[in-house]
Amino acid sequence: MDLDRIDLNSLIDKATEMVMLYAPKVLLALITLIVGLWIIGAISKAIEYVLEKRDFDISLRKWLSSILSLLLKFCLLISVVSMIGVQTTSFIAMLGAAGLAVGLALQGSLSNFAGGVLILIFKPYKVGDYIKANGEEGTVEAVDVFYTFLITQDHKHVVLPNGPLANGNLVNYTRDETRRIDLAVGVSYNTEFDDAEKALIDMMKQDERVLADPPPFVGVTDYGDSSINLTVRAWCKTEHYWPLRFAINKQIKPALDAANISIPFPQRDVHMIPAN
Repeated sequence: MDLDRIDLNSLIDKATEMVMLYAPKVLLALITLIVGLWIIGAISKAIEYVLEKRDFDISLRKWLSSILSLLLKFCLLISVVSMIGVQTTSFIAMLGAAGLAVGLALQGSLSNFAGGVLILIFKPYKVGDYIKANGEEGTVEAVDVFYTFLITQDHKHVVLPNGPLANGNLVNYTRDETRRIDLAVGVSYNTEFDDAEKALIDMMKQDERVLADPPPFVGVTDYGDSSINLTVRAWCKTEHYWPLRFAINKQIKPALDAANISIPFPQRDVHMIPAN
């Protein structure tokens, strides 16, 4: 019984000693953690506010503020752990090994992540642009640090990884305010080019969506088997491109008909040789 009482007393003494030794450190570490998290939150909000005032993309603002928050929280964690008495060298080595393993497992995602950062910084396209890349085309619905989301003309939703987008060829059809319409039409060989040119240019000038500068253009592309092939060009505002393209295509034949210019179709003369 006395031995049990002695053991119990020694355990109580050791526990008291441990509490007296570590309680102030733990309390100070908890206070540091709470105050540090509050300060980090305030810094993140301040950074996001500054980026918003500088008109940074919303996705980039959130990404930069979140990355900064994670880095500060990591530094805070190291500080709190060291205050308790844990050897930070071993702790950092363990986190580094874990980070390396995760990085190797997520190589593709990290490539998309890096591509997303480049896209958000250099902005080859933005939400609302019409782009073509990786065999897909459509209007950009959203951009984040991993993927770009498109809506096609027939309203399909396409998800493209940012890694190939940042490193591959990409066409942005709506980046500029104006765009050129290119059409082709054939006229018969007995047509005077000046007559065809005047009829088509007058037709295009009647539509107020066709810009005067640069002016509409009609030129000879080549001489086909049954027609003189013409190139018809008109400049317009980007938002008018498709409606105007369809309208000009629709008006080409009536304009040529009014000028008594025919649009030929392939013909073949067949000579019958009578049998002897």
